[in-house]
Amino acid sequence: MNIQKIQNMRSSNGNDVPNQFEIFTDMGKYFQSYSSMIAFKPFSGKIVLDANKWDYSKTTGIYRNQFLGESIKETRKKIKSGEYILADLN
Repeated sequence: MNIQKIQNMRSSNGNDVPNQFEIFTDMGKYFQSYSSMIAFKPFSGKIVLDANKWDYSKTTGIYRNQFLGESIKETRKKIKSGEYILADLN
């Protein structure tokens, strides 16, 4: 995996958010909160969420929802249906 770019997530008013990152690679895009990988959106295949960290805190949840473009209710439904995979990203 080659990292191409790392950038801070943005708040609703457009400011960089400390400790919340998008990591762009040649395989897809990761969401990292502090030092933990939370989610991976590959260019092809299913989205992967970290089984232990995907719903870690309120702040992580805000930026995970932004990264995925959906609410936690939608995310839970996709996990239950198998549309999203839970795995160890850390």
